[in-house]
Amino acid sequence: MANAGRFRKLLRSKTITLVAILFVIVLFFWYVSPKHSYLSVRNITSILNSMVLYILFAVGVAMPILLGEFDLSPGYVGTAAGALMAKLLTEVGVQWYYVVVLCLLLGIAFGLLNAVLINKFRIQSFIATLAVGSFLAKGVALIVSDGRPINIDDSVIVWVGTYKIGGIVPVAVVISLVVILIYGIILAKTKFGRSIYLCGGGRQAARLAGLNPERLSYILFANSGMLGALAGMIFAARLKTGDLTGTNSYSFPAVTAVIFGGISFGGGSGNMLGCFLGLLIINGFNNGLTIMRVTSYWQDVASGILLLLALTLDFIRNRRPIGTDTPRARRRDLGGGVEKVKETEQAGGRIGTIS
Repeated sequence: MANAGRFRKLLRSKTITLVAILFVIVLFFWYVSPKHSYLSVRNITSILNSMVLYILFAVGVAMPILLGEFDLSPGYVGTAAGALMAKLLTEVGVQWYYVVVLCLLLGIAFGLLNAVLINKFRIQSFIATLAVGSFLAKGVALIVSDGRPINIDDSVIVWVGTYKIGGIVPVAVVISLVVILIYGIILAKTKFGRSIYLCGGGRQAARLAGLNPERLSYILFANSGMLGALAGMIFAARLKTGDLTGTNSYSFPAVTAVIFGGISFGGGSGNMLGCFLGLLIINGFNNGLTIMRVTSYWQDVASGILLLLALTLDFIRNRRPIGTDTPRARRRDLGGGVEKVKETEQAGGRIGTIS
């Protein structure tokens, strides 16, 4: 009986659902693609290569979402970082390793600004991050670049963006896979990762356990900005230029993949494996449409449908039984605390205090 219960629980898990969806997509496009080329080494590498930037953005935005917050600025931060990198390398002549550090610090600064607006001025994270990204970060990119693209000719930076190991696997793919693996381990195996889940599942209960959700949000938003800057630098290295629009449009698809991958919009649940599977499904689906020569306009429509599907699935996962009269806002804080307070208080001793 116990084994049967575990099997039923496995069938209902988010991961199994995502694997099943991925299997259907792969099987369909393998069957309809010319000469079954969908599963060729070249095409699989192409799918992974198209995921590089989305992985970095998705990992960054997933962390605040796990906390119950939202970050729409990383795409714009990436553009600003790419423009700054091109400016410093080409026109100022700064060494590449100093440039990388400065660009990452720029991303961290934008992330901390987001956290200040959210925690100190009580601005909704959706509004705060959109304002910081679409106005401040976008403005910085234009100011730094003087409103024009700047070429990049530094050999190390170009190597990171364009070199392929063994002529097959791009270095950028390896970087992105290492990043998502590291963050997956952090979430699953460390006290810091457990503290993120606890704060996202119920902030009042987390405070009772001695955690500090506000301070944690500073760390996670700074991390999101840093990964956005890293993605922007890789994007610029690929193009060998600091582009004015850069990665501005990457945030929403990354959020789509995160939610589709099972990270709850309200925080407190999800993991990086689901996030990766969500990215693989979306990019694999778009790649299949490209092979079938479907225009990019219809791909945008398909991406929109996937986003709506992701939000619908998230709603269904978090739906309460009929008759529950606890408001959603209270369920997130007080409700989560009431139901999980014992678990949280016990976990407090294991996790330690972020204060």
